[in-house]
Amino acid sequence: MKILVVNSGSSSVKYQLIDMQTEKVLAKGLCERIGIDGRFTHKWGDNKVVKDVALPNHAVAMEHVLEALVSKETGVIESLNEINAIGNRIVQGGAIFTKSCLVDQDVIDKIRSLKPLAPLHQEAHIAGIEACRKLLPNTPQVVVFDTVFHTSTMPAYAYRYAVDEKAYKEWNVRKYGFHGTSHKYVSQIMAEKFGSKGKFIVCHIGNGSSLCAIKDGKCQDTSMGLTPLEGLMMGSRSGDIDPTVVDTYCKNTGKSTEEATTWLNKKCGLLGVSGVSEDMRDVEKIAYSDEQSERADNCRLALAMYAYRVKKYIGSYMAVLGGCDAIAFTAGVGENGWEFRESVLTGLEGLGIVLDKEKNKNAKRGEYSEIEAEGSKTKIYVIPTNEEIMIARETQEIVSAL
Repeated sequence: MKILVVNSGSSSVKYQLIDMQTEKVLAKGLCERIGIDGRFTHKWGDNKVVKDVALPNHAVAMEHVLEALVSKETGVIESLNEINAIGNRIVQGGAIFTKSCLVDQDVIDKIRSLKPLAPLHQEAHIAGIEACRKLLPNTPQVVVFDTVFHTSTMPAYAYRYAVDEKAYKEWNVRKYGFHGTSHKYVSQIMAEKFGSKGKFIVCHIGNGSSLCAIKDGKCQDTSMGLTPLEGLMMGSRSGDIDPTVVDTYCKNTGKSTEEATTWLNKKCGLLGVSGVSEDMRDVEKIAYSDEQSERADNCRLALAMYAYRVKKYIGSYMAVLGGCDAIAFTAGVGENGWEFRESVLTGLEGLGIVLDKEKNKNAKRGEYSEIEAEGSKTKIYVIPTNEEIMIARETQEIVSAL
């Protein structure tokens, strides 16, 4: 079975064509700047093509994707009939969806009804689904939700906010959590390596970041909430903050609450504290240099704050789980930032978490590594995430049952 995994964003479409017999990625790519001008990147084997093309909408973007997959120059299949199913990543499943499911009009309508919880993402996802339905009308599609891993098992005392019934039932105000496919994938790898389901903490650290407390394969709590703004300090997101900061921002700037939310999402976090960038690499370059300046001090403070927030969540999730068998770091910063991992884990020895600094420093990019010191009660892993294969596996399972 060959499955096309599609991840539609507000102005982009990421894709992978996966042969499920071997789980090999046959081709992958990115359509970006949709609705602006357009750029198309397509990779297959050791080959790559990048070109500027007009991408007025998601339907045109998908046309380029499918054309590239069967083209004599760039193709990896002879016919679109070889695509047996399409798996779509959906950010928000709300309380409606508790598992992945086959796409029909009712599912599309329900995804659209959740637009208030993720306005940009939901419309983009629907645009991607409808583009595929138009171009491949006989190919079954499956939707896989970022939220389901959390909402399907998280207890009410973890996902409820301390607000009244009206806010919860009528406004859907509760914790949903995100990065679910990543947390699920990494926790499964941990269970295989550890030899049991166990008590795990997964640290998905990238431009967007979240932690997840997992017991026997089930989410007990996660750091993101109603939206991805809650939780850790991130690239440009503030993370946890006193809600009255919004009132303070509005009173001092004369701007709306919507503009305050945009500020907290786009102008805070690493970017806001450092004043330099939301990219960890840019901040680290200055922070770890010999530069003595206010800018360098701000970069060092930003990194310290970021690591401190992760450390606090690890401690709280050890309490939630009643201990921890293993911790894993994944995503861009989690997989590649050895300095950041060291900053997070240093000082946790009293909790049985002891890092081997040399193993940590020498962990190879893109590879699975064990980095705990001898005698550490808690295993420490670096595990490259693979959200696409999780989407493909769930798609295969549903389509195979038809």
